[in-house]
Amino acid sequence: MKSFTALVLMLLCSNTLRVSGDIGTSTSYNPPYLPNRCGGYNQQQFPENGFFAAVSDGLWDNGAACGRRYRVRCISGPRGSCKNGEITVIVVDFGKNTPCHAMMLLSKAAFSAISSIPDANINVEYTE
Repeated sequence: MKSFTALVLMLLCSNTLRVSGDIGTSTSYNPPYLPNRCGGYNQQQFPENGFFAAVSDGLWDNGAACGRRYRVRCISGPRGSCKNGEITVIVVDFGKNTPCHAMMLLSKAAFSAISSIPDANINVEYTE
């Protein structure tokens, strides 16, 4: 029984220690992505892989967030929607109409890289 309890505690601690960034919520957002608050109508602001984001007030920092890069990974979502791995997104906009108070709205390409359910509301870990 002691070894079982020790094993359970070890597993709980190891999962807790895996989180090394901030925790927030995320969902996807649909085009049109232009104009936006960072680059207006400039197509050059978007990365080739299509991984970009709009952020809410908590990350926007009066526009200083434009161009920031965040590493993002899904940590929980409905019906096992999280995919393994992490992505890097670049901030291109302010999340004007953030549904469900999401911290980060991810482009369709970025969101589908970390979630198997389109338009789900997921919990993410993110670091700058």
